Amino acid sequence: MEFLFEKRLRGTARVPLITRFSQVEEDQVSPAILAGFQKESLREMVDRAYNHNSFYRQKMDRAGVKPGDVSDLSDLSSLPFTTKEELRGNPWLLLAGEKEDVSAISVSTGTTGGEEIYIMQTWRDHYLNEFSPGHPKLFNLKPGNICINALPYEMSSAGLAFHKVFMENQRATVVPVGKGGAYSPPGKTIKVMRDLQPTVLMTTPSYAITLAEAAAEISFDLNSLPLHKIWLTGEGCSPSFRERVEKIWATRANFHYGSLECGVLGMECDHHAGYHIPLGQVILEVVHPQTGKVLEPGEIGEIVATCLLRFDSPLIRYRTQDLGYLEPDPCSCGIIFPRFFLRGRLVDQITIRGIDFSPFYLEEFLMRQPEVGNWYHFVVKEDNNEQLKIRTELADGVSPTPELAEKLASKMEFAIGIPCEFQFVAKLPRPGVKTVRVVHE
Repeated sequence: MEFLFEKRLRGTARVPLITRFSQVEEDQVSPAILAGFQKESLREMVDRAYNHNSFYRQKMDRAGVKPGDVSDLSDLSSLPFTTKEELRGNPWLLLAGEKEDVSAISVSTGTTGGEEIYIMQTWRDHYLNEFSPGHPKLFNLKPGNICINALPYEMSSAGLAFHKVFMENQRATVVPVGKGGAYSPPGKTIKVMRDLQPTVLMTTPSYAITLAEAAAEISFDLNSLPLHKIWLTGEGCSPSFRERVEKIWATRANFHYGSLECGVLGMECDHHAGYHIPLGQVILEVVHPQTGKVLEPGEIGEIVATCLLRFDSPLIRYRTQDLGYLEPDPCSCGIIFPRFFLRGRLVDQITIRGIDFSPFYLEEFLMRQPEVGNWYHFVVKEDNNEQLKIRTELADGVSPTPELAEKLASKMEFAIGIPCEFQFVAKLPRPGVKTVRVVHE
C-alpha cells in the first residue's frame, strides 16, 4: 500500500534547475557554480513571482520592472524591497501557487509586536527543493550523532526547520525536546540528556543558561556529556556571553542566524570569524537603512535577503531589520562561502545622549565583568536618556554592595563612554519566549 506521503510527493516535481545543480558533487561545488545557480534561480524566482502572485506583480509594475529586466545578479537592486509591515496580518500574501499544495505554515513569535507574520511552505519547496552545499562541513554530523533540539516547535519554524536539517540532510538522530513547553520543562530535558548522552545541542543563548541552571538543581555535571557542539540561534548574543555558555557546557558553541521569513541566512564555523552565507539558499545584500542604497563590503547597513529555494512563496529583497556588513575575503577554515558580521537590530538600538548602541555591544562589556551574573536588563527610561541603567543578577557567591555597584558603573562607563547605574536584584524572570534584554520604563 502506498503511503499518503509518497502519494502526495509522487505528483510533485523539483524545480529543474535545482535537480541539475544538486547533482554536482559536494567537493566539486565552486564559487562559479554557486554564482550560476544564484543567477538562474533569481531569474526563475522573479518570473514566477510576477506571473503567479499579484502582490509582487503590482510592486514590480510600480517600480517599472519586468521579469525580463532581471537577467543577472547585478539586476537584483532594481527590484523593490519587501518589508515586515507588508507581511503582517496577510497570511496568503506571498503564495505563488495553490493553497492545496501548502504543507506547513509557521507563525511569527510576536516578540517584535504587530500583527502575526505567516510563512508557508509547499510540499515541493519544503521536501524537494534542496541545494545545500557546505552544510556537511559546517554541521559536521554523521549517522549516530544524537541532537537535542531545544528550540520551539509550536508555531515557530525554528524547531521543525532544524529537525529537518539534522534528520534528513545530516542523517543524525533528533530528540525534539522543545523549549520549555508543557511536556518539556528544563529539568526533564536535562534528564533526557543524562540518559541519551547527546553529542549536539541546538538551542537559544538564554535557554542554554536555563538548562544549565536546571542541571545544577539536580547536581548533574554537564561536563559528563559527550557534547562536541552547541548551536545557538533564535536570539542574538555577544561573544562574551557565548564564552560563558562554552565554559558552562565545556564545548564549542557556534552561532546560527536565520528567521521565520527567510530560513537560514548564516552559519558560523569553528573559527568564529563571521557567519558563512549559504549561497545555495540565499542572496544577501547590505543596504543603507534610510536610502536603500546597496553598500560596499565592510560598510554597516541593513541586511536584505532574497531566498533562492522558495518558488511557491517567493521572498524577494526582504528587509530583515538586522544590521551587519559583508566580508568577501575567504575564511581560514577553507569553506568557500563569503561571510557577514551582525551588528544588532535596527529596532533594538538604545539611544543614550544622542548615541545609538546595540545591546550586543553593551552586553559584550557587561559579560566581561566576572561579578555580573548571566541575567540582566538594560533599562531605558523614557524621561531620562542621560545614563544607562543596568539591572542585573550577580554571579554566585558575589554579594551586592554600593561599592560594587560604583565599581561596575565606573568600568562600564570607561568601556562605552556613557554614565551607567547598576541595580542588583536576587533573580530576574526566566521567560519562556525570546529573552528580552532591553526594557522601557
